[in-house]
Amino acid sequence: MTDRLAELSAQGVAVWLDDLSRVRLTSGSLDKMRREQHMVGVTTNPSIFQKALSDADAYDEQVKDLAAQRVTVEEAVRLMTAADVRAAADVLRPAYDASSGVDGRVSIEVDPRKAHETASTIAEAKTLWWLVDRPNVFIKIPATLAGLPAITAVLGAGISVNVTLIFSLERYRAVMDAFLAGLEQAKANGHDLSKIGSVASFFVSRVDSEVDKRLDKIGSDEAKALKGKAAIANARLAYEAYEEVFGTERWTALKEAGAHPQRPLWASTSTKNPDFPDTIYVEELIAPGTVNTMPESVIVAFADHGTVKPNSITDNYADAKKVFADLAAVGIDFDDVVKVLEEEGVEKFDASWKELLEHVDKSLKAGSSV
Repeated sequence: MTDRLAELSAQGVAVWLDDLSRVRLTSGSLDKMRREQHMVGVTTNPSIFQKALSDADAYDEQVKDLAAQRVTVEEAVRLMTAADVRAAADVLRPAYDASSGVDGRVSIEVDPRKAHETASTIAEAKTLWWLVDRPNVFIKIPATLAGLPAITAVLGAGISVNVTLIFSLERYRAVMDAFLAGLEQAKANGHDLSKIGSVASFFVSRVDSEVDKRLDKIGSDEAKALKGKAAIANARLAYEAYEEVFGTERWTALKEAGAHPQRPLWASTSTKNPDFPDTIYVEELIAPGTVNTMPESVIVAFADHGTVKPNSITDNYADAKKVFADLAAVGIDFDDVVKVLEEEGVEKFDASWKELLEHVDKSLKAGSSV
């Protein structure tokens, strides 16, 4: 049988799961995915935890204990999510060790309500790093303007970071600059750079959702012909920027000091439009040194019928640039697209976090089932 996920991994794409729950941990399904589906990392976000804690009774005992201790709802949520991330990090530890710390990572996100507060983000990132207490954890920080200096400061403290909610090339370049500055600080602070990891989560399908909605509104044949092209073109040009930045003397100096590059991570890779192939955001974004974090449904779909296209990114830079020229020609303001997407991204995670807090608060007061 063809092992498509093994082939994908051989092309330099790390397969990560975009999901986590206590049921996955206690049932052994997470470890099974690591052993059988070449899954070498896990990402989480407030929406994932909101669903996990709302749908399962696996947290009952811990909720009762936390209720008896009269902890605040914020403390309860952090203790429950940190416990899941810690357990997942232990499951992924073999992948971490086998890759010398590159893979085997599990992400936990700072409170999304602090997305525009630099000092609070830094403080919480340090607290989460201490609370989870595993070398293979990533602290997730949004790539907002307030998040950029937080990314530098947290990396400078020797803490590994997953930068999330990146939509534009301009912001991605700022993220890479924040990463390099963070490692330079870490080096000056005496940290071992080989122990510090980072990925930059560049969102994919949401770009098509927003752009295609606008193309439909324009309604011309030229506009409709561009549907489903913006997201892949945007991600491909992000990889071009990655190659450029990590080919500089500034990076070489850090690499010689033991640093690992900040890998591009393709996030939001499930297909939102049923007219598109369900594996399109995997097949069209294959290149060395990347991560693709997928919901389980996409991992299963790719294992079943995905096509491994050797390096489907670097030969397509010219086509990607033409897509953006064509989008501008039909009237798409891409700067406004990414502005809207960042605002919506923060708002969605904020709403999920608030729902999570409300749900856990009710459970604590009842002292019973989540």
